[in-house]
Amino acid sequence: MDEGVDMLRGKTIIVTGANSGIGKATVAELLRRHGRVIMACRDRERAEKAALEIQQEAGPEQGELVIKLLDLASLKSVRLFCEEIIKEESRIDILVNNAGIYQCPYTKSEDGFEMQFAVNHLGHFLLTNLLLDLLKRSAPSRIIVVSSKLYKYGEINFDDLNSEQSYDKAFAYARSKLANLLFTLELSHQLKETGVTVNALTPGIVRTNLGRHVHIPLLVKPLFNLASRAFFKSPEEGAQTSIYLACSPDVEGVQGKCFANCHEEQLFAKATDEEVAKKLWDISEVMVGITT
Repeated sequence: MDEGVDMLRGKTIIVTGANSGIGKATVAELLRRHGRVIMACRDRERAEKAALEIQQEAGPEQGELVIKLLDLASLKSVRLFCEEIIKEESRIDILVNNAGIYQCPYTKSEDGFEMQFAVNHLGHFLLTNLLLDLLKRSAPSRIIVVSSKLYKYGEINFDDLNSEQSYDKAFAYARSKLANLLFTLELSHQLKETGVTVNALTPGIVRTNLGRHVHIPLLVKPLFNLASRAFFKSPEEGAQTSIYLACSPDVEGVQGKCFANCHEEQLFAKATDEEVAKKLWDISEVMVGITT
């Protein structure tokens, strides 16, 4: 994807979870294409360190990098972030919902939601909804949702969305990633004729710090690290589909699809269930306090 190095000049892009892994690699490539990239990160110090590395990597000819604080585990933080963006930015051309938390022990967000569901689904749900008017005014614009192939193991249990009856960290992650796809599906219907598109992607198995909560025995770690270098994608490889959906003219006007390795991916029926998608949307609105 070396063509169109100048194609993002004049465009403003928000990337969540931009200081590590796929998010960081995505920012570097968008910056190299002369985009104005807003890194939406929870920790300013880590974001500033990552920004320096990204700017060095992007080379002498690059766009502009801006750091903004965003904690997706806090609905208050999401609202403050969006207020600031709406006040300061005349346009948002691309929103990349990339941040994620993976298989963490059971904890609740400050709003009382199970942490993986809170960060991976609800935080991005509120973020996107609050920025929709600005995205519509900036049309043609794009929303990109990073999901995971692990959605296949998830189920949406409306009786226990908060995992209070039982909690399995792997299942909870899978459910949050299924929620991403159902969110994309319902949002795509709502965006018809607006000039805003939304598409999802599954990046595959990528070497990132996302798995920091996964326990690997000490003796096995060297072997695991060796295997991961051999079989897992680098963050740069993992970011290619995000970059494709942000930049490629091939997906202009494409709506509500999921991509893997820069090609459309067929999803399991559970991820294309219109009824479940609409119900999840309605419940999510209540959970984050959106009144329509």
